[in-house]
Amino acid sequence: MSIRIDAAGARFAVKKVWRVSPLISEEVRAALRRWQDEPVIQQLFFNRGLTTESEAMAFVQRSQLVAADVMLLPDMPAAVERLVAAIEQRDRIVIYGDYDVDGVTATALLVLHLQQYGADVHPYIPRRDLEGYGLNNPALEELAADGTKLVISVDCGVRSLAEADRARELGMDLIITDHHSVGETLPAAIAVINPKRPDHAYPERNLSGVGLAYKLAQALQLRLPLAASVPQCETLLDLVALGSVADLAPLSGENRALVWRGLQRINEHPRAGIAALLVAARRRGSAVDAGTIAFQLGPRLNAAGRLDTALDAYRLLVTTDAAEAERLAQALELLNRDRQQQTIEITQRALQQALAGGAEQLILFAVDETFNSGIVGLAAARVQEQAYRPVLVAQREPDQIRGSARSIAEFHITEALDECADLLVRYGGHAVAAGFTLLPENWDAFGQRMRAIAETKLAGLTLRPQLRVDAEVSLADLTGRLARQMEFFEPTGYGNPAPVFAARNVSVASVRRMGADGQHLKLQLQHAGSASVEAVAFGEGAAADTMPRQIDVAFNLELNEWQGRRSVQLRLRDWQPAT
Repeated sequence: MSIRIDAAGARFAVKKVWRVSPLISEEVRAALRRWQDEPVIQQLFFNRGLTTESEAMAFVQRSQLVAADVMLLPDMPAAVERLVAAIEQRDRIVIYGDYDVDGVTATALLVLHLQQYGADVHPYIPRRDLEGYGLNNPALEELAADGTKLVISVDCGVRSLAEADRARELGMDLIITDHHSVGETLPAAIAVINPKRPDHAYPERNLSGVGLAYKLAQALQLRLPLAASVPQCETLLDLVALGSVADLAPLSGENRALVWRGLQRINEHPRAGIAALLVAARRRGSAVDAGTIAFQLGPRLNAAGRLDTALDAYRLLVTTDAAEAERLAQALELLNRDRQQQTIEITQRALQQALAGGAEQLILFAVDETFNSGIVGLAAARVQEQAYRPVLVAQREPDQIRGSARSIAEFHITEALDECADLLVRYGGHAVAAGFTLLPENWDAFGQRMRAIAETKLAGLTLRPQLRVDAEVSLADLTGRLARQMEFFEPTGYGNPAPVFAARNVSVASVRRMGADGQHLKLQLQHAGSASVEAVAFGEGAAADTMPRQIDVAFNLELNEWQGRRSVQLRLRDWQPAT
C-alpha cells in the first residue's frame, strides 16, 4: 500500500519498508521457558530486549522500572523547599502551563495537589492566538501586579532566559518544570527541573510535562505528608496518563508504568470531566486504553487550546460538578468538530504549497496568512506522515510568523532550529516536533538555512517510512489466546508500539467498503487450508476497487467484540501485492 498525495495535479507516493525483526536465539528461547509452548510470544519478548523470564514478567506486570528517588531530579530539593515556604507563608502561587493536553493536565495536577495543603494557588494558561507558546513578559507583569510571589512553569520555560530574568526583576521566584530539549544556557530560576539535563542521576529521561509535575507533587508529599483523609497525589495519575499519551511520551520504562496505573484509575474512578468527555465522544462499552486517549480524549481536550482558550479544558478536568462537566464536554465536542474541518482544509492547502517545488525536496514549507496557528501543527503532522519529509507549516501575521514543525527519525528538528536561533524570536521542542516564532522579514533567510541544513543531514539518504514487523506468521497461528495475550504489551503507543505481524501470500476472499461514507475497508483473508480471518483498514475504503487477489499483509492482532461475540480481527497497517 502506498500513500498518495494529490497536489497541483501531481501524484507523489511513499511506500513503506518492512523491517522484519531477527529471529530469537535458541539461548533466549530456552531462558524464556515459561512460554516454551508459545514461540510467537517468546519472539515478541525478544524483540523488546526481554531475554530472561524475570525481565519478561516485570514487563507484563508493568514493574519494569521501579521509580527512583525523586530527589535525584535536578534542582528538586531547592524546588520543594521553596514550595514548602510558599505554603507556610501563604504566598500567592501561580501554575503557568502550556495550552496543550500535557500542559493543561500538568497545571490541573499541581493546582489540585497544592490545594490539599491549603495553598493560595491559581492557574495561568496563555492563549495560543494572543500570547503564543511559553512564558511571556506581559503575562509575568500581570501576575506580579496581582501579588504573585512564586510562578511554577509546567511543560514550558526551559528556554525562557529573558522571561526568567524579567520574573526576577518583578520580585517573583520561578520554578521551571519542563521536559523539552535544553539549550546551552539554563534560565536563572530557583530550580530548573528537566529530565533532559545531563547533570542528574534520575534514570527516566523521557517524562512528559505532566509526569514531571507529578514528580514534583510526589517530592512535596514526601517532604510534607498529607493526612490520610485527603486525596494523595496518586489519585492524580489519571491526569498523568492523559497528558503523557496525548503528548507522545514514550510508553516505556517508568512512563509505561505511570500510564498503566493512570488508565486503571480512569476505568475504575473516572473524574467527572473525563466521564462527560467519553459520553460526548460517544464512547461506549470497552475499557479506556491509550488509543482512547490518543484518538478521542486527547484531540477534544486539545481543541480548546487550538481554537479558543485552554482554560475550558482545565476547568473540565478539575470540576467535580457533573452538570458543569457535561456543559464543558459538549463545548469541547463542538470545537473538535470545527478543528477537524479546519485541519482537512489547511492540510490540503499546505500540501499543495509544500509540494509545488517538486517531490524531490528534502524539507517542506507552507505559510499563509489564512492558516490558523492552532491547526498548523496538525497540518504539518499530516503532511509529514504522507510525504515522509520534515515539514514546517506556519501562519503569517502582520508582525510575526508562528508555526509548527514535524519531522522524521533522520532529522532532529529542534537541533536544526538551534542552528537558526539568530533568526527566531522563540522556539522549542523535541527531536520530531517543535514550535517556532520569527519576524516576517526573516522567513526567506530561515527557509534557505533550513534547506541547507536538510541538504547536509539528509542528502544521499533514501527517505522512506519503516514499518517494524515483529514476526512473520501463518493465519492459522492467530488464535484467540494469542489475541488475548496482546494485553501483555499494553499500554501501547509511541515508544512501545503494538506488536506487528506479517503474513505472506494471503488470499483476499472478499473485500468491501464500510462506514457511513464507505471510508473504511473490510476484508476476509485466508491461507490455503485455513479458515478465513476478518481484517479492517480504517480510512482506506478507496482501495476496495484496486485490491489484488493475493497480498502480503502487515497487521496488529486484536479481539473484536460485537453483540456479545468475540472474534480474532486483523487491523491492517500495510499491504503489498504478494511477493
